Amino acid sequence: MKKISLLGSTGSIGTQTLDVVKHHPERFRIVGLSAGSNVDLLIEQANAFKPAVVCLSSKELADSARLHMPAGTTVLFGEEGLIETAAGTDADTVVTAIVGSRGLSATLAAIEAGKSIGLANKETLVTAGHIVMEQAKRKGVKILPIDSEHSALFQCMNGESRKAIGKITITASGGSFRDHTREQLQGVTVQEALNHPNWSMGAKITIDSATMVNKGLEVIEAKWLFDLSYDQIEVVIHPESIIHSFVEFVDHSIIAQMGMPDMRVPIQYALTYPERDETPTEPLNLAKLGALRFREMDYDRFPALRLAFDCGRLGRSAPAVFNAANEIAVARFLKGEIEFLGIESILERVVYAHEVCDMNDLQTIAEVDQWARRLAGSI
Repeated sequence: MKKISLLGSTGSIGTQTLDVVKHHPERFRIVGLSAGSNVDLLIEQANAFKPAVVCLSSKELADSARLHMPAGTTVLFGEEGLIETAAGTDADTVVTAIVGSRGLSATLAAIEAGKSIGLANKETLVTAGHIVMEQAKRKGVKILPIDSEHSALFQCMNGESRKAIGKITITASGGSFRDHTREQLQGVTVQEALNHPNWSMGAKITIDSATMVNKGLEVIEAKWLFDLSYDQIEVVIHPESIIHSFVEFVDHSIIAQMGMPDMRVPIQYALTYPERDETPTEPLNLAKLGALRFREMDYDRFPALRLAFDCGRLGRSAPAVFNAANEIAVARFLKGEIEFLGIESILERVVYAHEVCDMNDLQTIAEVDQWARRLAGSI
């Protein structure tokens, strides 16, 4: 039986991970759960799965949850508690489903403890890919991607020589406003932006999908996961979200991974790899679907994606600044402080104001991250 510690259990990926675990009680056991501030749902999850430890973001929240926990469950809080939940249990696998850059220290601690990583937190590699991948290599730890696109690429490359890869193509649904012109984006509402046509996701990632920042983060993550150059990575819009990504080899053969847009499939594959198992998901019927459409990426329509490529190529601190500025800009949009197009404006202004530097330790990463957040919050 595989033991799992789940970071970010109350979010979209976290709840779907628990759904996978629930359908395979003979294969998986939850030993750790962490959440931010959703106390009620964490209490419900803890009583259902009876983990050894749970973690919340603050002492106050932990104190309020403690009386409602099952016998034998320890309640932790804060950064130290998160690291303990990731690295201090007897988990075989740590699923990192925390949104944003907050999961970096816990992910590194889990790698240091020799845990396999089910990675749903792309910001970890965007911010510190050079550190994370080097440490995983040194410790002999598997990093198994959970994002549907990276899981697809991982499956397509299985058993293939990296030297045989010509390029990869990451597919993008286009998000909530894929058929809008830039003029039509003036004054769009938060509710409209959150209305994703294909996927059920959390608020932050849904907004990132609409700006195409999410795809930019995926491009940077793919560079680190698969040891590719940015010239080997392309993005196309695929409105149906059936082909999750594909790989073209040097002989121009293409292998694609397909399936209905349901995150439980890549989640389960990361947990069962190298085996596969049945899922409670809908099978794909191509005849019923009828057609799959693709169109080239328009970088003038989606300038944030071009900026992500630029930051990736610059490397060093640029991707971390891009990510941190975006987290603040999206939060401000969700609060109604700025308009939708203001997200791109803030991103550009913060990135162009930054003097790129080396980031070889967590302290420098934290300092760069905080600088970008302060500037993004003040614009």
